[in-house]
Amino acid sequence: MFEVNWGKPLVIAVTTEGDTKKISTIEHAQYLLSRKWPVDDVARRNALSAIDDAMECMGSVTSARVAFLQAAQSAGFQPAAASFT
Repeated sequence: MFEVNWGKPLVIAVTTEGDTKKISTIEHAQYLLSRKWPVDDVARRNALSAIDDAMECMGSVTSARVAFLQAAQSAGFQPAAASFT
């Protein structure tokens, strides 16, 4: 298996106190969404699908990153400064 380039790490604020989580790889994003995500909603499912597509070279990493950020916002997380695509 080869590694998919995720690009610049994404950083999301996971608490109102400012605690953050750094997502450095597409595999880490997939793991968080599939195992540690606090909500199961459409945004989460869309992000998992976009990440799976990118990992199979059937979709873009940019689309996966955008979908992940949308899922994060839907779950109540906020992107930290400079973590946009």
